[in-house]
Amino acid sequence: QRLLGILDNRVHIGPKMEIRVVTLGLDGAGKTTILFKLKQDEFMQPIPTIGFNVETVEYKNLKFTIWDVGGKHKLRPLWKHYYLNTQAVVFVVDSSHRDRVSEAHSELAKLLTEKELRDALLLIFANKQDVAGALSVEEITELLSVHKLCCGRSWYIQGCDARSGTGLYEGLDWLSRQLVAKKYKPLS
Repeated sequence: QRLLGILDNRVHIGPKMEIRVVTLGLDGAGKTTILFKLKQDEFMQPIPTIGFNVETVEYKNLKFTIWDVGGKHKLRPLWKHYYLNTQAVVFVVDSSHRDRVSEAHSELAKLLTEKELRDALLLIFANKQDVAGALSVEEITELLSVHKLCCGRSWYIQGCDARSGTGLYEGLDWLSRQLVAKKYKPLS
């Protein structure tokens, strides 16, 4: 606990650490809404992403370059073109669509086998927690089989509501702590 506090302080006084993040998930999960909420702190009615959006978000002296890649079925084979040099994957799941979670599981399982992503941190946003009947973080964790898929990988699932921003910064806090700890890991 104390070490993480020291590391957090160290990152605040040093130069900005640049982080490449790719945001993936099924179409309609809320990837673009999350990106623009983090960038501009406002809700923008998204349109389906054809291709990608890229934005820079500065947070806690970290500079995240976030690649938001379209999630429609025909675009998913293109995801692999965004993996190189990625330090973190943000995978967004629509918690309000129980019937699409198995499809999200399949896509997550595929991307976690990619060689270019083997060292990338994984932050899963269980989005749309504000919708009545939405699956809980625990249910999403179980249905995605995260414990099994992510064996040996640093991962975290954060419930969120992208429209209001609830939960987004808690997810970024986890990601920031992990990245700082990785970067400044003491030599043994």
